[in-house]
Amino acid sequence: MTQTAFHAIHVAAGAKMVSFAGFEMPIQYPTGILAEHRIVRTGVGVFDVSHMGEFMVKGADSLPLIQLLTVNDASKLAAGKAQYSALTRPNGGIVDDLLVYMKGENDYMLVVNGANVDKDLAWVMEHAARFADVTVTDESASTHLLAVQGPKSIETLKKLTDAPLDDVAYYGFVEGTLAGVPMILSRTGYTGEIGFELYFKGSVEVATDVVKAIFDAGMDYGIAWIGLGARDTLRLEKGYCLYGNDITDDTNPIEAGLGWITKLAKGPFNGSDVIAAVKADGPTRKLVGFVMRSEKLIPRGGYSIVSAGESVGTVTSGNTSPGLGTGIGLGYVPTSLSVPGTMIEIAARGTTFPAEVVKIPFL
Repeated sequence: MTQTAFHAIHVAAGAKMVSFAGFEMPIQYPTGILAEHRIVRTGVGVFDVSHMGEFMVKGADSLPLIQLLTVNDASKLAAGKAQYSALTRPNGGIVDDLLVYMKGENDYMLVVNGANVDKDLAWVMEHAARFADVTVTDESASTHLLAVQGPKSIETLKKLTDAPLDDVAYYGFVEGTLAGVPMILSRTGYTGEIGFELYFKGSVEVATDVVKAIFDAGMDYGIAWIGLGARDTLRLEKGYCLYGNDITDDTNPIEAGLGWITKLAKGPFNGSDVIAAVKADGPTRKLVGFVMRSEKLIPRGGYSIVSAGESVGTVTSGNTSPGLGTGIGLGYVPTSLSVPGTMIEIAARGTTFPAEVVKIPFL
């Protein structure tokens, strides 16, 4: 397994390390997932997300390439702005979800999921070969990435940088220095809280110094490392999709509830004809959120969703919501069962447990 530059710090902090996306990553720390979840909702937490992939795309054909590859309209970006998007196949299936950053004219950064770096890079390079003036560089291995999330994140980071963090809008970013290190400070994240993602390069010593500065700055707010376990409960409460669970190569963006980022009017892109047909006809299934109406079950991915005694779908993500104090989940159901208020059942342990379809986000 690959180790990030922060591996020794995680081990020293008592983290439980697991294999994730080919990396040895912290799933939780001694305080536990619930405490980590709560500090992000009330203070500030730090995530090591250096397993994510970063591709630099440059040249006069950068925008045409990105427009072909992704569902969102990258022509609407300006320097210092980012957008959430997805890579799709000709059949409309989702290769990955990603962030598209515009650093400047003909200068973009694509941030992809760690588990998909090789697959995504091959897909992007295959399409880049069709264009005369575009270069794609994989800088994943040399890029450190920290997510500093929570209501006290800006107060923490402002102590370490002259960058105008208060002026950075959601899905905006600035390039500046923090703790003396040049980096991209991006107001994005996977928790639903205010926060910044910090992209920077340098030795393990540089990375360690940045972390120490951040933790010193956040000491008054109870700053803590946050592992993959709390990352999952945080994103689930906000109804954010996890690639490999809630969206896959077999998922159409419309049925996944990603119609809001799918800009069919921008012109043809991979799978746009198939996606347009699904939108016009209406999807046969939809990704929904549900809340357990029984305290006896924590829903887990892979559990069957039941209606009228028949299996109608599968739970794609599930856990206990620390904010609601009950089980919540995501899963695909026939469109007729996707209306909030619809009662369904989750099958487990040889029986079924009642649940209600609700509008997401859960919180």
